[in-house]
Amino acid sequence: MPTVFVDDPADPRLADFRNIADADALGQRRLFIVEGRLVVERLLRESPVEPCAVLVTEAGARALGPALARRPDLDVYVVPLALMEPLTGFNIHRGCLATARRPASHSIDDVLASGARRFLVLEGVTNPDNIGGLFRTARAFGVQAVVLGPGCGDPLYRKAVRVSCGAALVVPFAVASRWPDSLAVLGQHGVPIFALTPRGDCSLEDAAATHRHGSPLALMLGAEGPGLSASALEAADQRVRIAIDPRADSLNVVVAAGIALHALR
Repeated sequence: MPTVFVDDPADPRLADFRNIADADALGQRRLFIVEGRLVVERLLRESPVEPCAVLVTEAGARALGPALARRPDLDVYVVPLALMEPLTGFNIHRGCLATARRPASHSIDDVLASGARRFLVLEGVTNPDNIGGLFRTARAFGVQAVVLGPGCGDPLYRKAVRVSCGAALVVPFAVASRWPDSLAVLGQHGVPIFALTPRGDCSLEDAAATHRHGSPLALMLGAEGPGLSASALEAADQRVRIAIDPRADSLNVVVAAGIALHALR
C-alpha cells in the first residue's frame, strides 16, 4: 500500500481531511468520514462502500496493518497525532480516520431484489445517536435492510457511523421516495409491516406468538415524542405495543427496536 508520512497540515494531499466537521462540503465531494480504528477496519474488511484514503497515526497504522494490507491501492497518510486536530478541526480519538465514497441511493425495490426480507423502517428519526444505534441494533438482530422515510437523519453522517460501530457501512439502506405509498411494495413481496406504537391494538407478546421464526418482517418505528404519523400507521398490517410500567411515558427508540426485533426473530 502507498503509505506516505506527512507532517505538514497544509499538504494538499490531505485536503479531503481538512475541516471535516463541515458535512456540507464533504457532501459536495460525495464523500463521508469514517472515524475510529474499529469502524475503519469494518470499512476495509466488510463493507461494500468504496474507501478513498486513510489518515492515521503510526500506532494506528500498526493496529490496522492486516486490514490495510487488504487494500494495496489505498492511499494511507501517516501523521503525528498532534497534527490531527489542527488539520481536521476536532479532537480525533485513537488517531484514525478514513474518507469513503458515498454510495448511490437505493430504493425499496433495489433491496428487495437483492433478497432482503427483514427490514427496519424509520420515519422522522433525526438524531444521529438514534440513527447509529438503530443500525447497530438492526445488524445485531439480522435486519437485512433499513428503509428511511421522511425526516430521517443521514446514516453516513460521521457520528451516526461511529455510534453504529460500522453497521451503517454494512447494513444496506433504502430511501422511501413516496411516503408511505412506496411501502406497499413490501406487502407485494410477502413482507408484513409491524408498526411499533403505544396505541397498538396487539401486544408484542401476542405478535411474537403468531410470527413464525425467520419469516419476512418489516418493523416500523417513528421519532421519539410524536411517534409514527397517522398515514404510516394506516400503511401497517399490524400495530404493536410494548407493555411498560405505566409510570414511564416511553422507551428510547433504539431500546424499543431492540426489544421488538429480539421478540420477532
